[in-house]
Amino acid sequence: MGAVDIGTHPGHLARRLQQAHYLLWNTMVSEEITSPQFAVLNTLVAEPGLDQRTVGERVGLDRSTIAEVISRLSRRGLLDKVRDQRDGRRFLLRLTDEGVRTHRKLTLRTARMNQVFLGPLTEDEQAQFFTLIRKVADAAEGLRNPAEPLAAKGA
Repeated sequence: MGAVDIGTHPGHLARRLQQAHYLLWNTMVSEEITSPQFAVLNTLVAEPGLDQRTVGERVGLDRSTIAEVISRLSRRGLLDKVRDQRDGRRFLLRLTDEGVRTHRKLTLRTARMNQVFLGPLTEDEQAQFFTLIRKVADAAEGLRNPAEPLAAKGA
């Protein structure tokens, strides 16, 4: 059997896309705050006072990853954990003033980075790109947390 064209493999293309994003992020946005950390900051700007589990669900991070991200942001002084008055086992998350300033600064840089990242596409192509990549990402979420066995989905 001969070589296959890996240019037709979505995983290969997704990895190349991720590598390009990572490079642009580190050069144009931040070497200290990662893209997932920014997603957490952004979520807490939109919905202050969420618990860690809910933030993880909003940004698509598993429990151990979101715990590490929250820990790093907390150590940097960008967010505070406050014990939930109604449920003492839960901690609610809020950005500190420094967290809000950091989010504001990174939001501007992220917008510039996205212009460069999506620069090869026309406006219509960008809209189509987002529609298609969301469709695949949403389907992939179902693979990660299947409500039913995969074999039953194909039946």
